[in-house]
Amino acid sequence: MRLWPRTGMEYAALFHDRTDAGALLAEKLVAYRGQKVLVLGIPRGGVPVAAEIARQLDADLDVIVARKLGAPGYPELAIGAVTANGGRFFNEDIIRELRVSDQYRQAIVTRETAEARRREDRFRDGRPSVPVKDRVVIIVDDGLATGATMRAAVRSVRAQKPAKLIVAVPVGSIEACEALRDEVDEVICPYQPRLFTSVGQYYEHFEPVDDVRVREILRHALARTSTRESSAAGNVSS
Repeated sequence: MRLWPRTGMEYAALFHDRTDAGALLAEKLVAYRGQKVLVLGIPRGGVPVAAEIARQLDADLDVIVARKLGAPGYPELAIGAVTANGGRFFNEDIIRELRVSDQYRQAIVTRETAEARRREDRFRDGRPSVPVKDRVVIIVDDGLATGATMRAAVRSVRAQKPAKLIVAVPVGSIEACEALRDEVDEVICPYQPRLFTSVGQYYEHFEPVDDVRVREILRHALARTSTRESSAAGNVSS
């Protein structure tokens, strides 16, 4: 489903669901097929999008958990974000405007970093993360509003020295996409509405993705990778 400007207005339903969005992004990334790419989905909503990209590119799939840092008294307002292994992004303008104390910032960073680690371990069923170093890495979410969690994820992955770092999202605000261009090698975002409100409005089906579904997706991807590697080893030995 692609309803885009026809009479100067920006229609809502661009994608049937997250798998549909992943298929669109895979078309934009087809040049990387077969290059031992690693696709990282941001849970929860980014994982089904990432899974379809990984499937079509014959790539490995893993997760990177980024946790929003809510403002004091306004938990839905992000003053930044953190990841499990130390990636951080802070919106210093909002922090100054709200006069967020150093004590509050440190406390919420500590709490949300621990929660990110706990979630990553649960999503992977205790398996270690897939190595990033020297690989083409594509970080995926189902959309970008402020981009805070994506920027924390990007900084975390960049510190692990990938060969190339790409952000791929189906839809996002112009401001969030532009802010990321200085931090990665490539930003792929096919739809950047002028009047961006929420990610969900661009999907026909935008049901919540629960932890069980994320774990199922990762297990399926791991099985596919194991089959691929066994097949490749068999070809070499023969």
